[in-house]
Amino acid sequence: MPEISLFNGIKITMYGDDHNPPHFHAEYAEFKAMIDIQEGIVIRGKLPNRQLKFVLAWCELHRDELMNNWELSKSNKPMNRINPLI
Repeated sequence: MPEISLFNGIKITMYGDDHNPPHFHAEYAEFKAMIDIQEGIVIRGKLPNRQLKFVLAWCELHRDELMNNWELSKSNKPMNRINPLI
């Protein structure tokens, strides 16, 4: 699963053959969540509150880049790295 960003111990990945709605995966320690890009909500799984706030803020800042990566992944093209949350 290609890593597209890494910050505060949170790994952000996206699968090329994943299903709709457009989403990404966030992992922190033993926690995993699937985040809807357009809605900025957790679809499945969970993260600790602090890390979830980081991920949702990052999602809002990089929504266009995330959607671009989603489209690239659907075309089997390499995805771009996205800057971490600073």
